[in-house]
Parts: sequence; C-alpha cells; structure tokens
Amino acid sequence: MKILFCSDGSAAAENAVRFGALIAEGCHAETAVLGICEQPGTQDALLKSLRRSQELLKEHSLDAELTTKSGQPVTEIIKRTREIPCDLVVIGAERRPGRTPALRSVKAYQIIEAVTPPVLVVLGHRPALRRILLCSGGGEQAGKAVELTGLIAGGAHAEVTLFHVSPAPPAMFAGLLQREEDTDRWLASDSALSRGLRQQQETLTRLGVTCTVRLRAGLVLSEVVRELRQGEYDLVVAGSSLAGGPLRAYMLGNVAREIVNHAEWPVLVVRTGRVEHPWSHFIHLLGSRPSPHQKTSNPSH
Repeated sequence: MKILFCSDGSAAAENAVRFGALIAEGCHAETAVLGICEQPGTQDALLKSLRRSQELLKEHSLDAELTTKSGQPVTEIIKRTREIPCDLVVIGAERRPGRTPALRSVKAYQIIEAVTPPVLVVLGHRPALRRILLCSGGGEQAGKAVELTGLIAGGAHAEVTLFHVSPAPPAMFAGLLQREEDTDRWLASDSALSRGLRQQQETLTRLGVTCTVRLRAGLVLSEVVRELRQGEYDLVVAGSSLAGGPLRAYMLGNVAREIVNHAEWPVLVVRTGRVEHPWSHFIHLLGSRPSPHQKTSNPSH
C-alpha cells in the first residue's frame, strides 16, 4: 500500500499526517510527503513543517520521501498521483469561524473529485483509530470501499459499523426499519439490499474485522451525523460515484460532499461505481410480502 500525504505547511496538514500515520503503520504502507508552496516567501516555513511531518511518521517506524512543489495544490496533487500512482491521498482541512459549511471544504472536495485514489480528509483530532463507520449503499459498487476499510481496520485493530440509510420509505412500507431488533430479520431476507450487506459483512469478517450492521430510514446526512455523534467513531467512510447518469451522480456525490462539509471527524471518500434505484429493495420486498387480501395460515398475524 502506498500513501501520499499532501501538505501546505499548515497545522491542519500536520494533524492529517498525525492521524494518517495510524493507518500507514497498521497497513505497513510506503509513505511519501508532498509539500506545496502556494505563496512566494513561504518556502522555509513549509520545509520546517515537512520535517516535523517526517518526524511524526518516523515515530510510527515510517520512512517518508519528501518532495516540494510550487503552485496550486489541486493541480500539483493531480500531477503527482498521475506520475506516481498511490492507494490513498491524505489531506488536512479545518473549520474557519464565520464561513458557511459549503465553503469550508471546497478545495478538499476539488481534490476528491479530481484524483483517482481514495482521499482521506482529516478534520478534528483523533489520537487513536478504534471505531470506523462505513456508509454503504448495499450494492456491489461498494466493494472497493469495503475492502479498503477492511484493510485499514484490520491493521489498526478497529471495529467497523456497516451503516445503511434508506430514504424515508413510502407509507406502504412504513415501519420496516423502525426497530433495531429487526436488523437480523432484514438481513436474512432475500432482497438485493440484504444480500449486498451480508456480502459486505462477510468480506470484512473474512479480513478479520469485527463488523456490526446498522440500518436506518430517513435523511442520509442527518442519520449519518446522528450515528457519528452517538457512536464515538474515529473515521467515517463514504462512497462517491460519477457513474449511473447525471441524476444519480449528483445525488450520491452530494451526500459525500455534505458529509465532508459537516463532519467533525476524519472522512475517507472512496470513488465507487453505479448505484441502484433507492426503492429497489422495497420493491423487491413488496413482491415477497403477502397481499392484505391474501389469506394466511395464521389469522392472528
């Protein structure tokens, strides 16, 4: 595994190196640090920051090659990942008082959209990596995100919560995801969603990772943020797809963007593939459930 740490010499960039080192150490990854100087006269400050980053990595037994460039960060990071392929790009981000969420991570999301490798956006301070929230659509397109999460969790000995949020269902399906105890019954069903989540859980288990599945219905961003606040997670993993047509790409990309903009945790964004229609699993269940006019062997049900 090869990890590229990108730095502009800021405290946020050094914080990203500090957290990313936890992943690199656990995965026994090769590491490199790319320093980008945007403003003339800041080269010395950048070099001092890069050396501090290098020392941080050495504390985790990681030897990192240092490279410096002058120019726009997004442009230089794109060029670097094309010249020397890597498996993960790590960048720092910070919250600035008085700025709206939509403006706080513009540069970070430009990098996410522009480069092919997954991007880890580090926000906030997390001294350890113990719990990971993996947001899943349940389909096969999430395979890359699941495998990378499993690799990271296995190396860090972290637990994973496989988390799926369905849009608030139509009235005819109300109550399907209301109770936590229904999760096992739901996973045992033959819907496309349950099959996909079972397969993802099996993949993580095969990688030696402890995995719990949680299901919710409602607004995706609201449910993800609520779960993050309640679960004391150290990392959230989200997929971002550009496939499946303009509407689907916008819907899925917007969710990932909003998680990056609003989260107070490190966010790993992994580009995935095509997405299914959001009601496909409910439609499947409709065909497997008895009609209200159909007689059953037990009238009490």
